Amino acid sequence: MDGHVAQLGERAEAGADVRLDGAPLQFASTAATIREVLIYHKPMGEVTTRADPEGRPTVFERLPAPLGGRWVVIGRLDVNTTGLLLFTNDGALAHRLMHPSSEVEREYLVRVRGAPSLAVLTQLRLGVLLEDGLARFDRIEPAPGFGGAGGDSEAVQSEFKVILHEGRNREVRRLWQAVGFEVSRLTRLRYGQVALPAELRPGQSRLMAAAEAARL
Repeated sequence: MDGHVAQLGERAEAGADVRLDGAPLQFASTAATIREVLIYHKPMGEVTTRADPEGRPTVFERLPAPLGGRWVVIGRLDVNTTGLLLFTNDGALAHRLMHPSSEVEREYLVRVRGAPSLAVLTQLRLGVLLEDGLARFDRIEPAPGFGGAGGDSEAVQSEFKVILHEGRNREVRRLWQAVGFEVSRLTRLRYGQVALPAELRPGQSRLMAAAEAARL
């Protein structure tokens, strides 16, 4: 496309030079698909795939149909993680928002079993070596309004807001596990400039306003 190998999700502008094995391709004129971005509050237990061999419910089952194309998920969440999921019918936009070079921030509310020391929190900020390389939180702070739970040391839980700028598989959970703490609850609050709306209940979705989607 225009002299370079096209990437998955890349779109050709009108008049682009598109070739297959060196031969130019001609396309009929079609109406442009309106870009849509959908905000979804993922509940516990749903998988972020179109079909699941185990028969578990998928996030796509609840979504309204887009005006054109099909929904592409922006940044997956594992089955036990809740919170903000974004979908778009613009593959190029999804690619940009997920590509590591974009360094889009992800913010999570995480609850762990136990009470991490200041040394542990410092280690998580400085970096922990995982099986796929060094990882760290950009920021980590105690979540306001959470006083822990339980009456003994084994039942105590702590809650934090953490921010990182990459989306490796189960990275938040693996970081805590590497320093000896189990995550008991994980919710994504924000992806880039988009925050989970307070009024959006688990399983609900809403279309992003066109002006807001354009800013992405």
